[in-house]
Amino acid sequence: MELFNSALGKNITFVHPAYFIISGIPKMKHYCVFLFFVYVVSVLGNTVVMAVIYLDHNLRTPKYVAVFNLAFVDLFGNTALVPKVLDIFLFNHHYIPYNDCLTFLFFCYTCLSMQSFNLVALSYDRLIAIIYPLHYQVKVTHRFMLSLIASFWVFVIIAVLIAVGLLTRLSICKSVVINSYFCDHGQLYRLSCNDHFPNYVVSCLYPVLIFWLPLLFILLSYLYIGCTLAKVATVQEGLKAFKTCIAHLLLVAIYFIPMLITFTLMEKIHPNDRIINLSLTSIFPPMLNPIIYVLQTQEIKASVKRLLSEHLFCIHLHIFESHSGGESLFSEFWQQGIEKKRRKGRQIILQL
Repeated sequence: MELFNSALGKNITFVHPAYFIISGIPKMKHYCVFLFFVYVVSVLGNTVVMAVIYLDHNLRTPKYVAVFNLAFVDLFGNTALVPKVLDIFLFNHHYIPYNDCLTFLFFCYTCLSMQSFNLVALSYDRLIAIIYPLHYQVKVTHRFMLSLIASFWVFVIIAVLIAVGLLTRLSICKSVVINSYFCDHGQLYRLSCNDHFPNYVVSCLYPVLIFWLPLLFILLSYLYIGCTLAKVATVQEGLKAFKTCIAHLLLVAIYFIPMLITFTLMEKIHPNDRIINLSLTSIFPPMLNPIIYVLQTQEIKASVKRLLSEHLFCIHLHIFESHSGGESLFSEFWQQGIEKKRRKGRQIILQL
């Protein structure tokens, strides 16, 4: 059996349906309202994180390049998934064209996979910052972090394109009903009536490459950090260093633990429960990630407070100027400052 059998050079016709029907679960409208609330919070939170990193020059470090990319992926992934899910189940548009379904699958899986590799980038950043603090500026540069994230994007896009390409060689003739909340890869290839062994290999291989290996790297990096701190640092120093990892560890737990539970118990739980678990696993981390980073990261908290205070000062200044007949408060402060400097200069000259 050829693993990636192709129709090139052979008189083979693949049967592609005009559309698929996404069944979901019965009475999903109330659940969709909840998803809409989660989506709004996710969009606001990730937009705030991206805006703060962009506006505050102090946060333009390699670490926050990865954080910005994580917020972008969360925002992009939820925007690719939730509005379409709401359209399907809230407005009863269960029919989705064949090409649209594959496009839907591509964007959902790309963003879900990139979340995993973003956590790898942040884990590497913490590893170098704690184990090799004197070499951090040399080892983790903007160029390195941008290259690392770009390589993750290229790998994920190619991997998902291969999975989508293999789906196009399947003849769908068993059914057109997808028992999921989106165009799920596993549900799609099982609807085929020709050989889908390559798709089965992909469904087994990709979780290892995109899920298990990143998780293994993250766990080993934190194990190494813990062992190193136990040897060379006091308890207080170790706790202080580990506090810089709390936000990242929470992100890892929020992303990987639901994945572990869902995929471990996949065959043992009811299909409806599986659909709800998968949807929550896809949608909840992008909502919680910005909340955790704002609450747990001192740099972002300080930056948010500083930007808000500057914004409020500008508003109050504008209101004062509008009520004072157009006179500029800033100009008045500037003149007062110049006058104080002149008086101070005169006093120094008199003393001489």
